[in-house]
Amino acid sequence: MQHSKIVGGSTAKRVINCPGSVALVAKMPPQASNRFMAAGSALHSAVDLLINNGAAPHTLLGKTFEGVVLDEDHCEKLESALMLLDEVDPEEDMSFTTEARVDFGDLLPGVFGSTDVLGRIGSRAVVLDWKFGDGVIVSAEENEQLLFYAAAAMRTPATKWAFEGATEIECVIVQPPSIRRWVTTVGRVREFERQLVHAVKQSEKPDAPLNLGEHCRWCTAKVICPQMTGAADRTLAVKIADLDAGKISLFLKNADLLDTWIKDLRELALSMLESGQSLPDFKLVASRATRSWTDADKAKVALFAFGLNESEVVSVVSPAQAEKALKKRKLKLPKVLTVSISSGTTVVDAGDPRPAIVVPRVNPLLKIA
Repeated sequence: MQHSKIVGGSTAKRVINCPGSVALVAKMPPQASNRFMAAGSALHSAVDLLINNGAAPHTLLGKTFEGVVLDEDHCEKLESALMLLDEVDPEEDMSFTTEARVDFGDLLPGVFGSTDVLGRIGSRAVVLDWKFGDGVIVSAEENEQLLFYAAAAMRTPATKWAFEGATEIECVIVQPPSIRRWVTTVGRVREFERQLVHAVKQSEKPDAPLNLGEHCRWCTAKVICPQMTGAADRTLAVKIADLDAGKISLFLKNADLLDTWIKDLRELALSMLESGQSLPDFKLVASRATRSWTDADKAKVALFAFGLNESEVVSVVSPAQAEKALKKRKLKLPKVLTVSISSGTTVVDAGDPRPAIVVPRVNPLLKIA
């Protein structure tokens, strides 16, 4: 997935909210890949292959994408992603393109990105992004990444067909096992474009503003950001060898202590919520559940009864794959055959869409004889 070094889909939110971050990020070394990033890239490549050639996800089991060998968990995510795509285009009427490079032309030279899926259904344009990470739930509403892609695609000759004459634009996040959708207007996309242009022009100034906020989470320059460290000097050198080694060493000495503090803080918050106490802006929810068969043998018998042949049943290893096979026959998988089990509870932001778990408050001074 290619993107501009100035601003791209994944960095649009940060640049709009903190124009000064562009110069700081340019001072940092390239971000090293990790196993989560590698898995995400692999699944993006795999799902793109699947929706363009119509193959079944389980046929990719053991195949290598971007250096990652796909296992059963990967294939189940791909299966779920394709089923969620069917919710966007249930009649398979959508004209679409994948992995399209989009840019702003002369309006913002050098600013570009790569979309996952751009489509058109009737009078509605569709901008869809795959998210395969489990940790952070991504909302589609007012999603700066999707707005960036929509704005750039509307100005790109090869992709503007998806938006010509459209009366609405649907922004879609497919993050297995969930899908999030938000319908907006061409006017809102144009308004976002004006915000982006202003932010990029601000970023070119030597005194471009630095602002703290949620957008800092994925900023690679936060370890040297004056707003984060409290430092007054913003004139850091361009090369990593010229960074203030003394400051980095000082920050590093506190890193282990901070890691422990954060871990203990999270455990304390979890204990408080599990005991029935409340924490402003946070809530207790069930950890993401994993779906499995209540009885694998009974499930096989049921699938045979639904008309699946032996080779199809053998290839079905998960409820998601069974649903896909039955959907082709316009049948639904009975809920009684599966069970979803959560691994426990976790603390999340109050804005998280998952329902809160209500726990009766326990008085630690009350003892039962």
